[in-house]
Amino acid sequence: MGKKPKTPQQKQYEQLEQKHETKRPVLINCIKAFFVGGLICLFGQAVTYFYIYFFNFTEQTAGNPTVATMVFFSMLLTGFGIYDHLGQFAGAGSAVPVTGFGNAVISAAIEHRTEGLVLGVGGNIFKLAGSVIVFGVFSAFVIAIIKTLLIKWGVI
Repeated sequence: MGKKPKTPQQKQYEQLEQKHETKRPVLINCIKAFFVGGLICLFGQAVTYFYIYFFNFTEQTAGNPTVATMVFFSMLLTGFGIYDHLGQFAGAGSAVPVTGFGNAVISAAIEHRTEGLVLGVGGNIFKLAGSVIVFGVFSAFVIAIIKTLLIKWGVI
């Protein structure tokens, strides 16, 4: 099945729409996303070093408390409305690091808090983040199987 041909009114509307459409500053948006995402990661690295130097974690073991701390900070900033402004400014730069996960979780909880703690917050807190958890666990499982097979076959 092909597309239906457009009527003259539809073509005229498309031309009018293209004439008045605002051009997005793609390069500027990419630069903002790059630097804000980088600053979030730089802060995360500082948190990692904090755990290494003050709590005697190793580089391998400092990752888990760092992720938990970063998610906590993003949830706190989302609760105060600060992370939303950061997201408006940086776009994907604030969504890609692990802080975006914390923001997604707490945003759903805040949005549905009027429905009550159980049905509102509890029922919706992992609505968006649940798929992230499922796909994260599944991809980790697939990678573990591949690595196990490569070790068993002597490739690694």
